[in-house]
Order: sequence, then C-alpha cells, then structure tokens
Amino acid sequence: MADSEIKVAKFETRSHDSPDELRTPDKTRVEVVRLSDATLGRFSFEPGWKWSECIKPVVKTDSCQLAHIGHVVSGHLTVRMDDGTQKTLSPGTSYAIPPGHDAWVEGDEGFVGIEVLSAGQYAKPT
Repeated sequence: MADSEIKVAKFETRSHDSPDELRTPDKTRVEVVRLSDATLGRFSFEPGWKWSECIKPVVKTDSCQLAHIGHVVSGHLTVRMDDGTQKTLSPGTSYAIPPGHDAWVEGDEGFVGIEVLSAGQYAKPT
C-alpha cells in the first residue's frame, strides 16, 4: 500500500508491549500492532538467530520471500541476498530489502528492528 493510500481516520496509539498479534518461532519475537490501515512490527531476534534456521521451518521457502522496510533500533543484522550481495545493518539504519535473502544476528547482542512493510506476514506459517 502506498503512503497516499493509508487512511488515518482517528488519533490512536498502541504499544508493542501489548501487541495485536505475537509470533515466537525459535529465537524470534514478532510483536504486531495495527494502526488505522497500517501494520507495524517490532522484530526481536536473539543472538544466534538465523532466518534459514529459525524462520525457514515455519514459512517453508528456501529464502525469505518478503520485502522489508524498517529501522534498526539495536544490534546488528547481516543480510545476504540470493545473488550473494551482503550488507550488515547497524543501529540507526533504515533499510529496504527485496525478496530473496537470508539473514543472521551478528555478535552477542540481540537485534531489534521496527518493520513497516512486512509485519503482517513475517514468520507466519504458510
């Protein structure tokens, strides 16, 4: 949905501490809130988290097939595209990731990101 298509009819606030939906695959916590026509997710991944080990068994695709737009709150996440392109996301970085990738937490600190595109579908069984 384009930004111009999101309809905001009322003033509202929500906390990810009391989400509309919670998904908790291995080493993963996805807290989803819905505000007007928008869905936002707080994605928390523990140290040792890797998409191909923690989410792949849930969604049953060879690589992540969702596009992501979000912002890194804390921690470091390395993303490798199916074509081999690789980048590490750091705190304060906003990102856009197309479908077709794997990802993993770097180091001993967990990763926390706020997602504004894929939260409605991420880590949902197919």
